[in-house]
Formats: sequence, structure tokens, C-alpha cells
Amino acid sequence: MSVTFGVLGPVEAVDEHGPVRLKGARHRAVLGRLLVARGRVVPVERLVDDLWDDPPGGAVGAIRTFVGELRRALEPDRPPRAPARLLVTVGPGYALRTPPESVDAGRFETGLAASEGLLEAGDETAALARIDASLNLWRGPAYAEFADTDWARADAVRLGELRLLAEDVRARTLLALGRAAEAVPDLEARAMEHPWREETWRLLGLALYRSGRQGDALATLRRARAVLAEELGVDPGPALRSLGADVLAQAPHLDGPRRAGTRPAGPRPVGSSAVGPRSTGRADGPGVPGGRTVPATGRERSFVGREAELERLTAAAEGAAARGVFGLALVSGDPGEGKTTLAEATAALLARRGWTVAWGRCPEQEGAPGHVPWTQVLDSLERSGHPMPTGLFPSLADTDTDPGPPEAMAARRFRAHRATADHLADVARAAPLLIVLDDLQWAGEETLALSTSLAGEGITAPVVVVAAYRANEIAAPLAEALGRLARAEPTRVYLGGLDTAAVGEMVRETVGGRVDADTVRVVHRRSGGNPFYVGELARLLRDEGVGALESVPAGVRHVIRLRTARLPEADQEALRQAAVIGREVDLDVLSALAGEDEALHAVESAEREGLMVDDGPARVRFAHDLVRDALRDETAGVRRARLHARIAEALERLRPHDVAAIAHHYVRAGTGDTADKAVRYARAAAERAERGFAPHEAARWWRAALRVYDRVGAGSVRERLDLVMGLVRALAFTGGLESARRYRGEAVAMAEELGDPLQTAAVLGAFDVPAIWTANDDEELSRNVVAAAERALAGLPRERGAERCRLLATLAMELRGVPGERGRAAAREAEAVARELDDPALLAFALNARFMHAFERAGMSGERAELGSELVELSRRHSLAGFEVLGHLILLQTCAARADFAAADGHAVAVDRLAQEHGIPLAGVFTEWYSALRLAVAGRTEEAEGAYRAASVGLRRSGMRGMERGLLPFALLCLRVQVGGDGGVDGAGGRRGVHPPEGPHRAASHGETDTEGYGPFEPWARWFDPAWSHDLAEAATARPGNAPPDLLYEAREALAARVALRVGDRPSMEEAYGRLLPAAGELAGAQSGLLALGPVAAYLGDLAEALGRSEEARAHRLRALTIAERAAAPHWATAARRALGLMAP
Repeated sequence: MSVTFGVLGPVEAVDEHGPVRLKGARHRAVLGRLLVARGRVVPVERLVDDLWDDPPGGAVGAIRTFVGELRRALEPDRPPRAPARLLVTVGPGYALRTPPESVDAGRFETGLAASEGLLEAGDETAALARIDASLNLWRGPAYAEFADTDWARADAVRLGELRLLAEDVRARTLLALGRAAEAVPDLEARAMEHPWREETWRLLGLALYRSGRQGDALATLRRARAVLAEELGVDPGPALRSLGADVLAQAPHLDGPRRAGTRPAGPRPVGSSAVGPRSTGRADGPGVPGGRTVPATGRERSFVGREAELERLTAAAEGAAARGVFGLALVSGDPGEGKTTLAEATAALLARRGWTVAWGRCPEQEGAPGHVPWTQVLDSLERSGHPMPTGLFPSLADTDTDPGPPEAMAARRFRAHRATADHLADVARAAPLLIVLDDLQWAGEETLALSTSLAGEGITAPVVVVAAYRANEIAAPLAEALGRLARAEPTRVYLGGLDTAAVGEMVRETVGGRVDADTVRVVHRRSGGNPFYVGELARLLRDEGVGALESVPAGVRHVIRLRTARLPEADQEALRQAAVIGREVDLDVLSALAGEDEALHAVESAEREGLMVDDGPARVRFAHDLVRDALRDETAGVRRARLHARIAEALERLRPHDVAAIAHHYVRAGTGDTADKAVRYARAAAERAERGFAPHEAARWWRAALRVYDRVGAGSVRERLDLVMGLVRALAFTGGLESARRYRGEAVAMAEELGDPLQTAAVLGAFDVPAIWTANDDEELSRNVVAAAERALAGLPRERGAERCRLLATLAMELRGVPGERGRAAAREAEAVARELDDPALLAFALNARFMHAFERAGMSGERAELGSELVELSRRHSLAGFEVLGHLILLQTCAARADFAAADGHAVAVDRLAQEHGIPLAGVFTEWYSALRLAVAGRTEEAEGAYRAASVGLRRSGMRGMERGLLPFALLCLRVQVGGDGGVDGAGGRRGVHPPEGPHRAASHGETDTEGYGPFEPWARWFDPAWSHDLAEAATARPGNAPPDLLYEAREALAARVALRVGDRPSMEEAYGRLLPAAGELAGAQSGLLALGPVAAYLGDLAEALGRSEEARAHRLRALTIAERAAAPHWATAARRALGLMAP
């Protein structure tokens, strides 16, 4: 199967079935780096340095993992253990063995050389066909996503220069064919983008002259002279000077061949734009079809300097529409760079082409509901004839609906996202749909969640989303969302400052006359090319002359002060008040602050000055965020706080249902007089967010309420406890485990102070998140919770069944991994109560508690499988997404224990799917570790090591400290213990030495240092790590004790069996044999879903042989062989055959 590669755009590989799935950005980076090398070997160390600025621990292992996955993607039909044909290992690194013609860059360079030869030979028609075919290979900038990296930059620049050369060859070919007018648009665009390329200017001047545009040709040559003089301080070269003289003289040799049946093009109208609209109109303005929603801009505005970006966006949109698929474009830049203007121009252009256009703007104020932008989009579509299905979002006025458990919230959220995607697809089937999401840097978690969900829904209709955000204001939620959106391979447009030529055009258009080059340079230097700053300075130049430019400080804040200073003081004060309200201003609220006449007068003045624009009935908005920011910051902090209080009071009267906005202003007021209301409204906003399945927003409001409450320091313990409980509930759902534990500890202590068993039960039961790891993250907190739960149970009336059930389940959860009967008894009682109450959520929680106590002996995978199956079925019926994920994880573990990896893989896929659909952040930690286990089972030791190290990074960030402690060193040690030098299992008595990659007290092999060692695994691990002495005389006192009842019980017991064999301790061997025998049909350790030490039967065979039970030993080894073959583990199968004497040792 042949594979071709692409670097003229995003790095890609294509086989006969289409694009090859290259998994992630790091995988594409490895492939791109090898393609840059053109078949030469790239050492692993160089790959590490090229992929990471600060290489993490385990980077070498990660590289090996990436290479292994690339090999499988590029050669899916390669038989196991067959040598790789394309991506090969050579010495200290890797190389990509592929002929030049299989890479698009190689084909492009060959085509360019061939077209130049054809043009010189006089075969212009063939030359044009060849150069067009070569240019069509380009899909974007070379090595698009990696063009700024050190390893790709040189080749990307080289290929970019060759592309410009090819464009010039194409222009010369068109000129030779007499098709000069066709060459002009591309040459104009290139001259703007690359103003220092004299050959492009020469070809453009010649093409204009041959198109009958003699005046434009002379103007172009004068512009080229000015650019070269201003930017480089040089005069044009001989070719440009000669062309200028020849045009003035109308030299006959300039007349080239003319295409038959054509005539020179007429002059272009003054002020027109080569690409895209010159302005954007209102929704009902000229040029915009009825029924399309295009935002009003308040005045006709110039569109200068962004023609190339406009063309990229429209081309991306039209491409998605032509394929009938979802498309995404991300527009970023600093404040004032013209992101909104570019989006408006794109919307207007596509609207004129028959698209449906809808807008959503993310408000800056924290009080806005989380779905505001998408509500705006759906409302505008409804106004244009596309009714919104009921139930997409909950009513904001609905304050009585019980939100239900977090799992139900997640299910409703998922259904709403799916329904929204279906609705947008239906709209787009009538006409392509463009959705613009502006100011994404202020988007709430729910807006981001819906946006990323749509990108992953696989919409098969022409729905295109253009999202704009400030590149210097990317908070963690937006950064995470952008990471998820990267999977949709969006078109990315970054807006930097305009060049001097574009600034000059803007300034001249604003001033309405000639402006000399020195003045343009001053504006460009002071503005940095920022279009908003340029516009402000140009208006100041128009109104007050050149002298005003010298007196203006560099910051735009001073420019705005100069502009607002011309307004009456009453208007300035009203605008400062409006700026505290927010970017979008409700005129009723502003009137309540400033008076109706004063508010209206100020708004009219601001609109005349271009500071504000209409934003619908009784609403205006600041024309730019920087205007609002500058005006808001002019109000001192104390006065601003009082303004926030007055705004909140006005909203209470005018918009009493807008609790989030009221909360925002009362929280910002920050005074003792308003604290009670701030807490009350913040709590109401949090509860509304919970009902609207917006847990991130709920957590934000619970935090705000708690901060205000603590700042004032008044009120009852019970009131604060309610706030802490709300925050714990939100954090538990959103994955903030560290914070949730901290607040939970506070809540438990506070509830104990109250001495109310019901209140304590409510606090303890609020933390009912699904859990699968059988060790607590905070042992001290667990002990406190257990004690509190026991006291609450003792004081709780028997008839409070639900509260008792939650307490019992919580007690069992906190006693996980602790020997004794209390935890198991509490779990069984909780299950009985839940079944009697017929409460699905309680039953799921109780089953989770039962699972935590199904590890007291080996061979309990069957019981755990029953629990997992019931959890999956129960959760599906009652929309308990978190517990459904838990059920699949349990089944993954039990299937892995039985070596049924086909079934386990299916459960892993289900976990990842549900986690993505419902925003469950921690599930991926377990499936990532499971992927490493699969590599270990397959005997791919190096890849498994890299995968384990990579998986440990996610575990370390998860906050699951009880799972993290010592797990990576233990997993790596297990990987080496069960693999000998030739890939076989180290059988009885340690016949082959085991050399783990690192000891727990010294530097690791890849530059990381394990400071915590093996943690709880040390008594078992120390016997297999050469860092410790293994003096057999110490065996009697140094042997490991009983394994704790947890997910790694069988793994520890298998290692204990090896220790007994090593020291020849018969009583210990007898005990190990008895403990492992119930799990004879399983893989040791695989019931964790994380690691494996081979078939338990192999250990039983070695123990039986050492105990003199030869027939039992043979039966166990035959079973071990069967299990190894079922697991597709050749190294275990080889070890079993050797133990049976079926092959030479």
C-alpha cells in the first residue's frame, strides 16, 4: 500500500483510502520532523529537543510511543514483528524512507523546474498547466502548524520562497499567453503581502499596462518606489526603473501578445476593494438579503489591509459548504486589531452569496448567563424563519425545577448539545449557515462546552463557525477549549498590526485628503499598526491637525480621553457610568443612574463620536472594548463600587429575574451594606446554573458567594455550610478534586460543630461522585469522615432512609482498602436500603461502595463484573453518566483480568465516548493507563514504558493522590519483572535476572527523579530492584506481609510468591499458593486495568513445582499457555512453553 505525505499545509499522510489518522499534534510533529530530514536519520535526542522546549521526564519513552503509533497508522497491514518499511529505526534514531515524489514538496519543486523549462522552450500552454498543477498542491503555509518551530522554520521559509517564485512564473506565463488581466488580481495581492519583492511589482506594472491601465501601472510603480524608499531606504533596481521609463514612453516592446477576442480591461472604480466588501451594513441594509442576520456596525467603515485574511476565511467557508461538512475558523489577535471587523466583512460577503448568518457575542460581565452567545444565535435564527425547538435551553425564569443529581445534569446537557447540533444542521440544509462567536475570551464554561461539543458532533451539513478572541487574554478554560477544538483542524487567522501602506490608506480615507509619508509613519509608529489605534489617531488628526499627534501619548487611553473631553461634562459622567454597567448597556439602567434625558443625550453624543453603536431596542454597546475599559478605569475604585451597588439596585427593580447580572454588580460593590444581597443573589445564580446544567458557572457563583460571606465575617455556621456544600457539589462534578476535598473537610468540621446528624449527613452525602481507585487520596480526611459518619448514623432516626443510605455508602467508600468487616457491612446495608427505597442514584452510589470492598481475596473478578454490569444498565436507564462510566471501567478491569482484551477494548472506547459527551474529566486517566497495559501485554516493552510515563503526567495532574503515589515506579518495575532479556517471563526461582530501569532512590534513566519511591508498594518492589541488598539471611524478617485488599492485590501476591521462591521458604510458598489459587484463570495485576505480571497460573506452576507437585505444576502451566495465547502475549506464551519443556531454554 503506497503512502504519500504532505507538508504544503498541515502535515498529513494519505493512503489509498484517504487521509491517515495521525492521532495527535505530537505525532504529526514527529512525522514532520522526519520529513524535513529527507530520509536522513534523526537521533531520538534531537527529536526530544525539537518537540519540547523543556522536555518532561519520560520524553524518550513518549517519542517511542509516537513512533510506534505512527508505524501502525502508516503500515496497518504490516504483520506483527515484521520490520517497518517506511519509518525505520537506524542506529540512535529514526528515518523516513520515502522517495521524493511521495512528498508534495518534492512534486512541487519538480513541477516548478519543469514549468520554467517549458516556458523557456516557448510552450506556454503546457507551462501554465504544469505550474497550476504544482501550485494546487499547496493547502496552506508549509508545515502550517509547525512553521514557527526551530526545526521547521528554515524549510518552511525555503518552500515559501519557492511558492512566490512559482507565482511569478505563473504571472510571466499568463503574460506570454496574452492574458495579462488575469494576472493582475494575484499580483496585486502579492505586492501588498510582500512589498519588498521588486519582481512582483515589475510584473504587476507590466500586467496593468498590457491590460489597458496605463495610469494604474504608473501609480503602481510610484507606490513601489515609495515602499522601497520608506521601508528600506533604497531606490528601485534597474528593471523597475527601466519599466517606469518605458511606460512613460509607451515603448512598443511593452506590448505583448493579446488573447484572441479580448480587449483591455477598463479602469476600476475609485475606492473599490479587490477582495471583499468595503463596508458592512445593517441586517436590513442594502446588499444583505432579507432574512439574514448581520450585525449592525453603526456607520460605514473602511475595510483596509485585511483582504488576504478575508479571502482565507471566505475560502474556508465555501470549501466546507462545497463538501457539506462542519467548518471552523479561529480569528485571534490583540485588542483593536480588527477581529470583529474582519468577521463582519466575512459575514456580509457570505450573506450576499446566499448564506444564513447569525451572531453571538460573549459579554464581559461575569453576571451574564453562561449560554448568552448561543442564545443570541438561536434567537436570530428564529427571527429569520428558523424556529428553535423547545427544550434546547432551560428557561431562565424557571426557579422551581429540582436540578437532580449531577449525572442527570450531564445527561440533559448532552441532549441539549445534540439537539442544538441537529437544529443547526437543519437550518444549514436550506442554505449554508455561518455562525460568528465574538469575544470568545469572555466566554463562560457553558458557551465553550457547547462550542467544542458542536465541533466534535460530526455535523454533516454546511455549518461554519468563526470564533474570534483576544490572543493575549486566553484563560485556562479557553485554552482547554482551544485544545479540544484543534481536533477539528480549524482555519487559523492571526491578526497583527497593519503595514505602513495600509495605515496610510486608512489615514487618508479618514482625513479625506492627502497625507504626507512622514505623518503616516508617525501614526504607524504610535499605533503599532493596530487598526483601532490608527482610526483613533486619524480622527484626531482630522479634527485637530498634525500638531495633536505629537502631544498624544502612546496609549489609546489618552486618545479616548482627548475625544471624550470634547463632550459636555454631563455626557462624560454618563458614559463613565455606562462603562461600569458593561460593554452592552441597558438604557433603562443607565437612565436610572444618570436620568433619562442625560442618558439619551450622552448616548447620542457617543454615537456621533463613534464611541457607541446601537445594539437593539433600548440597548447600546461601546464600539470597542478598549473604549469601555478606558472610561471605566477613569472612575476611582471606591466610587466604582458604589456605582455597582446602584446598578444592582436598578436591576432589582427593572430586571428582577436577571439574578446573575444583579449578583455580578452586588459582588463587585464589595461593601458591608450590600454583602447580604451579594451572597443571596450569587447563591441564586449558582442554583440557576445548576438547574441549567452549567456546573462550571455554578462553581464560579458558589465561590463568589463564599468569598463575600467570608469577607464580611458575619452570619451563622449553617448558612456558610450551605455555601460550602454548594461549592463541593459543583467541584465534585467538574473534576476539581483537590479543592473539593479541601472544602469538604471544612464542611465536615463545621457540620460537627452544629451537632445536627441530618446536617452532617447532608454534608457527607454531597460528595457522591463515582470512584474506582481503592485507595483514598487524603487518609486524614477519610478518618475524619468515617468518624463523623459513625456519629451521624448513631444520632440519625431509622426512618431517614435516604440519609442513612448515603452515610453508609460514604462510610464504605472512605474505608476502602482498609482491612476489616465494617466497610463491607456498611456497603451491603447501603445497597439493601437503596433497593428498598427504589432510588437509582442511591443504588448506584451503594453499588460503587460494594465495589470498593470486593478485593479481600484473589479471584473476585466475577463478583465485580456483576456490579459493573448492573451499574451500566442502571445508569443507562436513569441517565447517570458518571456511574455509567464507572460501570464500564469496572468491566474493563474484569475483562482484562480474564485476558478478554477484545471486550476490555470495547469498554475503554465506551468510557472515552461517555467522558467526552458528558464532560467527565478524570475518566481519560484510566483509559490512558489501560493503553499502556495493552502495550505491556503485547510484549512491546519500550513502547509500554513510554506510554506509562506519558500516562503518569495526566495522573499527576488529576489530583488522585492515592492512586498516584508510587504507581509509576511500580508499573515500570512490573514491566521489567515479567519480561526477561529475550522477552520471556522470568519463571520460577528467578532463573533470569531482572533489571528494572531505575531504583526508587536514584535518578531515572530519562532524566526524572522519583522522590517518593515505591510508596505503598515498597515491601514487594524492593525484592526486584537492584538498589536494595537481597541478602538471603535477612529473608526471614524482610519478606513482604499480607497484601491490602485493593485493585493490585493479585499483583502484590504474585510478587510475594516470587520472593518465597527466591528464598526457598516452603511455608511462604504454601501460603502464596493458597492465596493465588482462586485467581488461577486470571492475569496477575490486570484486574487494576493498569499493569500485568502474566498469568497467575504461571506462578502457581512454579510454586507447585517447588513444592514437589509435578502434575499440578504441569496443569497450571498448560493453563498459563492457554491464557497467554488468549491475551496475544507472545512473551508469556514463550515462557509457558519453556516451563513445560516444549522448547529449548
